[in-house]
Amino acid sequence: MPLSQRQMMLIRDSFDMLRDDIEPRSIQFYDALFQHAPQLRDMFREDIAGQGMRFMSTLRVIVDNLHNPDAMASRYSDLGDGHKAMGVKAVDFEPMGRALIETLKNAMGDDFTPETRVAWQAAYKDFSAEIIKRGGIPKK
Repeated sequence: MPLSQRQMMLIRDSFDMLRDDIEPRSIQFYDALFQHAPQLRDMFREDIAGQGMRFMSTLRVIVDNLHNPDAMASRYSDLGDGHKAMGVKAVDFEPMGRALIETLKNAMGDDFTPETRVAWQAAYKDFSAEIIKRGGIPKK
C-alpha cells in the first residue's frame, strides 16, 4: 500500500532531525544491527563509521524519493545486487529494520510518535521488499 502524504512528511521531518548528529547515529544503527543480528558483523569491514555514512546517504536518497518510487528502480537494483553479493539474505532485512527504528527512536525521543513509527515501518517494508526483489536476494 502506498505511503500517504502525511506518512511521507513524517518520514522526511524525522530524518531531518538526524542531520546534526548523522555520523554518531549511523554508528548507533550498526551497533543496534549487530546487537540484533551478531552473525551479520562479519559481512562488514572494520570502517563502520564509513559504512554508516554510506547507509545514511542512501537512506537520504530513498527518503527524498518517497513520492517517486519509480525513480529509485535502478538504485534498488544496485542495492539488491550489492547486498546479494555480500551474502545478505532476505531474512537479514528484518533486524536491519529493527535497528533503523531503534536508531530513530533513540535520536528523536518523545518526538518519535507511534504515527511516525508506523510510517517508517511501512516505508522500510516497501523499500526493503524492492531491494530484495530487484536483487534476487534469496530468502534464507
